[in-house]
Amino acid sequence: MIEIRGARENNLADVSLDVPKRRLTVFTGVSGSGKSSLVFGTIAAESRRLIDETYTAFIQSFMPGRNRPDVDALRNLSAAIIVDQERMGANSRSTVGTATDAHTMLRIVFSRVGTPYVGPPHVFGFNNPDGMCPECEGLGRVSDIDATGLVDPDRSLNEGAITVPGYTVGSWPWQTIAGSGLFDPDLRLKEFTDAQWDDLLRRPATKVKIGGINVTYEGLLVRVRRTYLSKDRESLQPHIRAFVDRAVAFATCPACGGARLNAAALSCRVGGRTIAECSAMQISDLAAFVRDLDAPSVAPLIAGLGETLDSLVEIGLGYLSLDRESGSLSGGEAQRVKMVRHLGSSLSDVTYVFDEPTVGLHPHDIQRMNDLLLRLRDKGNTVLVVEHKPEVIEIADHVVDLGPGAGPAGGRICYEGDVAGLRRSDALTGRYLDHRVSPRTPVRRSRGAIPIRNAHRHNLKDVSVDIPLGVLTVVTGVAGSGKSSLVHGSLTGQDGVVLVDQSPIRGSSRSNPATYTGLLDPIRTAFAKANGVKAALFSANSEGACPGCRGIGVVYTDLAMMAGVASVCEQCEGRRYTPEVLTYRLRGKNISEVLAMSVTEAREFFPTGQARRVLDRLLDVGLGYLGLGQPLTTLSGGERQRLKLAIRMADRGVTYVLDEPTSGLHLADVDQLLALLDRLVDDGNTVVVIEHHQAVMAHADWLIDLGPGAGHDGGRVMFTGTPADLVAHGDSLTARHLRAYVGGTA
Repeated sequence: MIEIRGARENNLADVSLDVPKRRLTVFTGVSGSGKSSLVFGTIAAESRRLIDETYTAFIQSFMPGRNRPDVDALRNLSAAIIVDQERMGANSRSTVGTATDAHTMLRIVFSRVGTPYVGPPHVFGFNNPDGMCPECEGLGRVSDIDATGLVDPDRSLNEGAITVPGYTVGSWPWQTIAGSGLFDPDLRLKEFTDAQWDDLLRRPATKVKIGGINVTYEGLLVRVRRTYLSKDRESLQPHIRAFVDRAVAFATCPACGGARLNAAALSCRVGGRTIAECSAMQISDLAAFVRDLDAPSVAPLIAGLGETLDSLVEIGLGYLSLDRESGSLSGGEAQRVKMVRHLGSSLSDVTYVFDEPTVGLHPHDIQRMNDLLLRLRDKGNTVLVVEHKPEVIEIADHVVDLGPGAGPAGGRICYEGDVAGLRRSDALTGRYLDHRVSPRTPVRRSRGAIPIRNAHRHNLKDVSVDIPLGVLTVVTGVAGSGKSSLVHGSLTGQDGVVLVDQSPIRGSSRSNPATYTGLLDPIRTAFAKANGVKAALFSANSEGACPGCRGIGVVYTDLAMMAGVASVCEQCEGRRYTPEVLTYRLRGKNISEVLAMSVTEAREFFPTGQARRVLDRLLDVGLGYLGLGQPLTTLSGGERQRLKLAIRMADRGVTYVLDEPTSGLHLADVDQLLALLDRLVDDGNTVVVIEHHQAVMAHADWLIDLGPGAGHDGGRVMFTGTPADLVAHGDSLTARHLRAYVGGTA
C-alpha cells in the first residue's frame, strides 16, 4: 500500500488513505473535488521531489524547484511517471517522430541500408546542419514579409509610421530607429530615398549612438525576421500572431518541397521510398511498410521501430504521420504519444499517473485505452488514473471517490473500495454510474443552415454538409475521422462564429478569474465608492500592490546551487495588498477576503449589478467552486473552456463552436452542461459541439457522424440526422455505441 496520512494540499481536508500497489486505481469526483490535488499534487509531486533529491546540488540547480506537499506522511512510494495532457510545446522542429524516437530509429535504418549510401544517421536529421535543407533550415516552409504590412508610407516616424507591434512612438525599438541619425523623423516615409528605404528595412546589425549610448540598429525586416519569425507561430501572443498572419506569407520551401531535408538525404531510398516519404505516410501504413522490409543487418532495429509504430496504432494514433508537428496535437493526442514511450519499457514497479486518458477518444477507442492501462498494471506497475468515464471506472481494481462537492465543499473521501461497492454506495459517482440520457424527442427545428461545400482539409474527402441554424448539432466520429478538420477548417473564422476551445489562456501568473472576466472592475468600483478613494488602489497590479511581492503574494528566492523557493510574502502574508488598502472594507470584508471567495460565495456577497451578472454566468457553466483570485495557470483544459464560455455567453444570435466541453466534467455535471447548451440554443444561438460523450450525442437535435475510420480511412459523412434515427438505422461505430448506451448496456 501507498500510505497517505494527513494530506492538506489545496482543498484536501486532512485526507488519510491507503492506495494498493500494483493495482489499477481510478480517482473520481466532481470537478474541483481534490482528485488532482491528491494524485498529482501529493503522491506524484512527492515521488518526483524525492527522486530529484538524489542528485547533487549542482544538478538540482538546473531542475525545476519542487516544494514538499502539505502532508503529514507518505510511505512506500515508488518512482512516479506522469503522463499528462500538457501540450508538447509549440516548437516547429518537434514532430511525432522526434517525440517518440521513431524518427531516430528510421534515420539509423536509412544510414545502414539506404541506397545510395550518403552517411551516418545525423545526415537524415532535419534538425542537424548536415541534413537540413539549406533554404528553409529544416522547417519545410519559407516566409516572405510584405514590407507594406510593416509601415504606413503616408506618415513620418514621429507620426507612428511603423505598424509593427511594440514599435509605438516613444518605445525603445522606435527610439533605436528614429534616433539612429539615418533619417529625418519628421519626413514622410514615401519621401525617403532608395538608400533610406534600404536602411529602414534591410540594414544589417550596426552600432549607432543614441544619447551617448551605444546601441545596435537593425533594419525592420531583419529585426522582425529575428524576433518574430524565428519563433513558432503558436507560441506568439495573439496580437503578434495576428500581425504575423497579416504581414507574412508562409509557403512550402521550393528547394525541398516541404521535406525539410537537403538533396543528398532525399536521394537515399529504402524499399523505394525516401525518409521524407516514410515520415509523411500515415503511421498505420508505415508500420506495414516497415514490417515488409528485408534487412537482416538491422533486423533488431526494424523490430523495435515496428513495435513503436504498432503501439501508436494500438493507442488510436495510427492516423497521424511521423512528420506531424507536436504543437498541432490536441491534449489527448499528446498524452497518448507520451504513453507510447512507456509501453515497451522494461521497467516495472513504477507508479504511472494518468490525467483523463480518454480525452478525445470515441467510445470505440476507449476499449483500446483500457487494454493499455491493464497491460501496464499487469507488468507489475501501480496505475493511478483521474477519470470520469464509466467505461474506465468499471475496469478499476480500486476506486477512490472524492467530494462531496467542489472547492471548500470537497476534499474528503466519499468512498473507497471496488466498483460493485461504489454502485451500492450513496456517493454521487455511484449514483450516476448507470445514468443514461434518452434521445431528444421532439427535436428542435432549424431555421436555415450554414452550407459547407467540397471541404478537403487534411483527410476530408470533398465533404459537403449543412450545419442547421438555431439548434444543437453534435459532430461525432472516432479520433482522427475529420471532425476538427471539418468544423475548424470550414466554420471557425466566419463572421458570427465564436470558438470556445481549451487552449491555454494567455496571461501572467497575476491573471485570475476576476481579472479575466472583467469582474474585478465592478468590485474595485464598489470598494472605491464605499470608502471614497481611488479604484486603482484595489488592483494588485497597480497602486495598491504590496511593495514586498509587487502584488503577487509570494516571493521567489534564487538559492543559486539549490532549487529556487517560492515563499509567502512576509509583508502582506500572501494578501497581495498594502496594509492601508486592507483597512478599506465593503460590507465588513476587505479586497483580499473578497478575492479569496469562491464564485458561489461571491454571488451571495454581490446580490445585484454587473458583478452579479458575471458571477451568475460563471455559476451557469459549473465553475461555482473556482476562487476569484485563483491563478489561471492552475485551471484544467475543461475549466478554461467553461471560463471562456462564461465570458461569451452574453452574445446573442451567434454560432458557438465547442470542442469536447465534457472534458473534466463529472457524470453529474454533464446534465448541467446539457441544460446550459439548451439555454444557449433557446436564447437564439446556434451551438455546434465536437463530442464523444454519448449523453451529449443523445441530447442533440442533429448529428453529423464522420468516418468510417481514422486518417485516410475517414473523412466521409457517415450519417446526418436525429439521434433517434441514428440509433434506429445507423451502422457506423458511433451508431453501435449510441445504441448500446441508450439501451443501457454500454
